[in-house]
Amino acid sequence: MKNTASILATFLFFTTLTTAKAEEAAGTPYIAVGQAKTRKTIIALPGFGGAANLKSAGEKAMETIKADLLYMDSFQILDPKAYVDPTPAAEPGSFQMSNWKSIQAEFVLKATAKPTETGLALEAYLYNVGNGNAVLTKRYLASLGDLKTLGHTVANDIVKTITGLPGIFLTKIAMVCDRTSKKEIYAMDFDGGNTREVTHHRSVTLSPAWSPDGEKIAYSLIAKNRKNVKNTNLYEFDFRTSKIKMLSDRMGINSGAHYHPDGRKIALTMSFLGNPEIFVFDPETKSVTRLTNNSGVDVDPNWAPDGKHLSFVSNRAGAPMVYRMNADGSDVRRLTFAGSYNATPSWSPQNNKIAFAGWIDGRFDIFLMNPDGTNIERLTKNQGNNEDPSFSPDGNFVVFSSNRAGNKNIYVMNIDGTFVKRLTYGLGDCVSPRWSNNPK
Repeated sequence: MKNTASILATFLFFTTLTTAKAEEAAGTPYIAVGQAKTRKTIIALPGFGGAANLKSAGEKAMETIKADLLYMDSFQILDPKAYVDPTPAAEPGSFQMSNWKSIQAEFVLKATAKPTETGLALEAYLYNVGNGNAVLTKRYLASLGDLKTLGHTVANDIVKTITGLPGIFLTKIAMVCDRTSKKEIYAMDFDGGNTREVTHHRSVTLSPAWSPDGEKIAYSLIAKNRKNVKNTNLYEFDFRTSKIKMLSDRMGINSGAHYHPDGRKIALTMSFLGNPEIFVFDPETKSVTRLTNNSGVDVDPNWAPDGKHLSFVSNRAGAPMVYRMNADGSDVRRLTFAGSYNATPSWSPQNNKIAFAGWIDGRFDIFLMNPDGTNIERLTKNQGNNEDPSFSPDGNFVVFSSNRAGNKNIYVMNIDGTFVKRLTYGLGDCVSPRWSNNPK
């Protein structure tokens, strides 16, 4: 399977069509994210105009756009039976905006498909019906063999224009599954499609982590190190080359990796000095910097999106609890005090929430809190064990593992705990989901 970045580089390009005014408008969010809980953005998606021989291709791309926007649970797509616009024209001034205002559309996507030597060119305009302005104006080039990527990209642009946050429709989720009776790294699209087995070690892999550009996964593997001793080593898989390289096989634990937002260093737990502590590792030089130094066990490091802080888990006070520290290891603060076991903290891309798994009522559930430990909210309850939360790059969703249906599977939910969807089937037990960014 070709990775998403390669597909984009080969088949899909973007060119702004019109004025600087449209570009400026496209950078302005029109619907605040929190409003999705109280109302949905109403959008009309008429079929693409243009060449008749591209009608089928346009329909396929539009199917993806519709499915993506509905996945968000914050858009309402108007029934085509309500459309009264008689023209497929898309350019500004070529149709009556009042036709869309009369049916209460807030936004309308108008586009024209034209044939090219290698596929099609889609000239797309997203209009704010209220003021009649084109708030997104782009030209897309795509292969006829990759219409799904075209649809995902248009949907991403729609979401970014309306909400100001990145769309998630070209992102992927990595996880550990044991379908083969061994624990391997798997990857799938944001909606659970296009699942593939990434590693084939026939051993035990642990804790996948995406690089910020979505091109690499760091993970741990139980295998022999260079001294021929069974160890927990750190590896990295590169999707561009499909090659795996060893990052660290220092004696003991090399696990729980998380890339810094700049992609140049990795936080992880290492125990080569004896006690499991949090270190920062440089993949280029192989050098490490120790951040924690205490008699407890420190695991699950997770960078804040600005790279200024790390959350982690420590049992230094007795039970495993969530802590926060500065990027240099200073100013360590305990964030959680309730329950007997809190684990796997994950920082929201908006830098305003930390999700974690907490043991309560005889099971693990997913919780949210502010970065200072206040305002704890419970997202799951009475649905088996729920663990390993990871935020989507727009901060609107949390992916997690749960055994609510028997085996451990991967689920996704809104950040308020609603709209829960199961993503994995037939892969055995799946744990440790991690959500990628959009490819660069």
